[in-house]
Amino acid sequence: MNAKSSPFLSRLDATAKDTEDLLDRLLSPAPTAGEISRPERLIEAMRYSSLGGGKRFRPFMVVECAALFAVPRRQALMAGAALECVHCYSLVHDDLPAMDDDALRRGQPTAHKKFDEATAILVGDGLLTLAFDILSRSETHPDPAVRTSLVSALACAAGLGGMVGGQMLDLAAEGRFDGGGPRQLGEKEVRTLQAMKTGALLRFACQAGGILGSATEPQRDALERYGSAVGQAFQIADDLLDLEGDPALVGKSTGKDAVAGKATMVGVLGSAGARARLQQLVAEAERALAPFGAGGAILVEGARFVADRHA
Repeated sequence: MNAKSSPFLSRLDATAKDTEDLLDRLLSPAPTAGEISRPERLIEAMRYSSLGGGKRFRPFMVVECAALFAVPRRQALMAGAALECVHCYSLVHDDLPAMDDDALRRGQPTAHKKFDEATAILVGDGLLTLAFDILSRSETHPDPAVRTSLVSALACAAGLGGMVGGQMLDLAAEGRFDGGGPRQLGEKEVRTLQAMKTGALLRFACQAGGILGSATEPQRDALERYGSAVGQAFQIADDLLDLEGDPALVGKSTGKDAVAGKATMVGVLGSAGARARLQQLVAEAERALAPFGAGGAILVEGARFVADRHA
């Protein structure tokens, strides 16, 4: 079955809509219990940076992994919304002049272009902290131990040993700190960088489904192996899009990786080698899901969707 055909796209679109509706509620201008006020400019900028775009693939992964264990959809969506807040915060900060200096995101002006740099920094701060607020709510899961596990896992994925650490490795590879120009990294180094910067959040999406569903240790291991393969595939596909993609379809400037001297698997393996690696990763993802039988079919399609995406 083509990953772009039904039922995969229908389920992806349904989760995107449900996530959008939930984020719209969570990012309401009205303060919630314990809050004093939500400044108008900040909440407007947070909503601008989070609503009205994106495939919501990370929440989709949470929902579908949780569905393997019959977790109530509303709980999985809460965890997915928290993850999406972290993802959106990372995009806002990545786009800043001090980082990737991008003017477009999803075909629209980036947050610091639409508002200003100070507001964009606070948008990221606000979305990151909101993510943990969401995970801590009983609406996400009635068991405090489950909520604590989710908070811990997301903190690891998003922080020093995950996404933030990966971003630092990425900047170092560009030669930002020693003035020596871009460094030539080997395949192992690039895989580590990308597993942290991009893969950690996708791996958490799969972990979260298992945590919500009280999965066994072998089941959690299978989901983590699947998430790791998909995370690698996602970044390679992203690197290929930057090299070959149409900016109108991608929704942002392309061709910037080579100019910045970024370390990528495309740079290490070449386009043909990177595409071959993509197919290997899809096969790895499929093998990891074998313990779930037919229940994992939609997640297999998710891996193929990642490898074949054009935007």
